[in-house]
Amino acid sequence: MALTGLDIYKLLPKTNCKECGFATCLAFAMALAQKKVSLDKCPSITAQAKEALESAAQPPVKLVTIGAGDKKIEIGNETVIYRHEQKFYHQAAIGLLIEDSSAQDRIDKAIAEIKGLEFERVGQKIAVNLICVRNSSGVKDKFVSTVKKVAAGSDLCIALDSIDAAAALEAARSIRGRRPLVICRNMKILPEFVKAAREENLPLAVSASTLEEAAQATDIAKRSGVDEIIINLDGNGLAKTIQDFTYARRAALKKNFRALGYPFLAFTSQAEPHLELAEAVSYVLKYAGIVIMKNRDKDFIFPLLVARQDIYQDPQKPVQVEPKIYEVGKVTKDSPVAVTTNFSITYFTVAAEVESSKVPTYIVVCDSEGMSVLTAWAAEKFTAEQIADTLKKSGIEGIVSHKKIIIPGYVSVLSGKLEEVSGWKVSVGPREASGIPNYLRNWK
Repeated sequence: MALTGLDIYKLLPKTNCKECGFATCLAFAMALAQKKVSLDKCPSITAQAKEALESAAQPPVKLVTIGAGDKKIEIGNETVIYRHEQKFYHQAAIGLLIEDSSAQDRIDKAIAEIKGLEFERVGQKIAVNLICVRNSSGVKDKFVSTVKKVAAGSDLCIALDSIDAAAALEAARSIRGRRPLVICRNMKILPEFVKAAREENLPLAVSASTLEEAAQATDIAKRSGVDEIIINLDGNGLAKTIQDFTYARRAALKKNFRALGYPFLAFTSQAEPHLELAEAVSYVLKYAGIVIMKNRDKDFIFPLLVARQDIYQDPQKPVQVEPKIYEVGKVTKDSPVAVTTNFSITYFTVAAEVESSKVPTYIVVCDSEGMSVLTAWAAEKFTAEQIADTLKKSGIEGIVSHKKIIIPGYVSVLSGKLEEVSGWKVSVGPREASGIPNYLRNWK
């Protein structure tokens, strides 16, 4: 938990020496609490106070990096329980499981399918992040060769799931530079995995059945020199696991309990695809840093990625598109002109319906600060004057041969005023986007 200015002041020397550049120690403490100045500006602070302040300044949930380069995963470092308090910064990674006991052609097929799990939604690319290779064969050479095959066939991050520390270490060394996550499944062999992770500077996932065991495991790993740790609560079922994730998040954020201040890893356990999807979404919603699934079907991966995208979107800053003229289809000077707001979901919904109509159309997008049509109208961010100003500044008048504009049906009340201030003839379109195709086909 972050210290307040008064908490910091109690740890300062209280000499008011002014050497830090502030008139008093209290003023320095207030600036330090707001992160406007660094602790090293105080020349008189004791080593004990410095250690306490630096410890308190660390994030309550450790930032862990898996992989390297553009595809690396960063999880943890969250500072709030609920996203409306601020936002969640480091989105949960979605991983898919490959077992080395599978036939080689099935492994090749799995890698190819995983590479295709990338989509675009509301102008953003969403995709899976990680492949977890499990040593289900129990054979070290087979595990290592499978890891090499996965690394050669995909640029995604890799997790190594083996009960043999030597196999995990050899596999990690075979793809050195990819910085895989090493997963230790058994507390009894934790020292072996800690040694391997320390030698190769790898992130380590420690498995436990209870939060108490998890705290013990992270303490052992931390004292042994492993800094980037992930907690895997194994075999407790969905309800108990989510409960434990929540307790751990609260302990780390509210009580500053460092032993549980690490990201969490969750493996889905449901065999039926619909139930596995529900399980995976639940983990994403409730604090998992990594979720690893078995099912690779696009119909089940896409909704999971959408749920993650929505949860990790800043609730105070809606996804927006650039306010400008968009061309849908092979437009001409005689194509219809529609207007809408720059809320991404609104724009892409409208654009999709326009495209399905097969009628090439210009869409003029107004800057509504990311609000939907009705919300923007109610907030006076989508008024007749603003639409008229957008039409003028966009240059659409010099592109088309007519002066006819289509506005959303929900703001039909704007039509008279808009004709008056813009000089354009206004047509009122359908209220629902689903009515756009039929409307455009009959537009003249």
